[in-house]
Amino acid sequence: KVEALLTDGRRIITFRNGTKKEISADKSMTTISFFNGDVKKIMPDQRVIYYYADAQTTHTAYPDGLEVLQFPNNQIEKHYPDGTQEIVFPDHTVKCLYSDGFKETFFPDGTVVKVEKNGDKVVVFSNGQKEIHTVQFKRREYPDGTVRTVYCNGRQETKYSTGRVRIKDEEGNIILDKK
Repeated sequence: KVEALLTDGRRIITFRNGTKKEISADKSMTTISFFNGDVKKIMPDQRVIYYYADAQTTHTAYPDGLEVLQFPNNQIEKHYPDGTQEIVFPDHTVKCLYSDGFKETFFPDGTVVKVEKNGDKVVVFSNGQKEIHTVQFKRREYPDGTVRTVYCNGRQETKYSTGRVRIKDEEGNIILDKK
């Protein structure tokens, strides 16, 4: 290795494989430029910023345990110390994955999808409609109070806001229409 001390106080160490390590005069910042194009910076606030040249991806590790990945397609992932992950996609969709298995996705149009650990899903649409998906049924609730449920056996039940109830069997035949 070759070590150089510059007049401004910086130290540059060049290794045989082409890797360079630069240490600031006050020793508060270190930059390592690897032979493969990767760059690792240790900042004065103890953040570690690593740039992967091949993947064009930046990984920043904060002293409190937060890790942030930035991808070339503008996707950003935040990994929190408690196991929670937040992913912001290029279209501004945000997906949150919690350590307990709960998932939430926020779409740019205002739609929100929540998925429980057991797989139950609730979709809230920006128009006020709501869908609930479970193993037993799929239900759609409308802003006017109408509720349509389709059970796993194919039976359909619609309860209208007027009080009317209509039930269809698995073939679609009306078996009850109470007005």
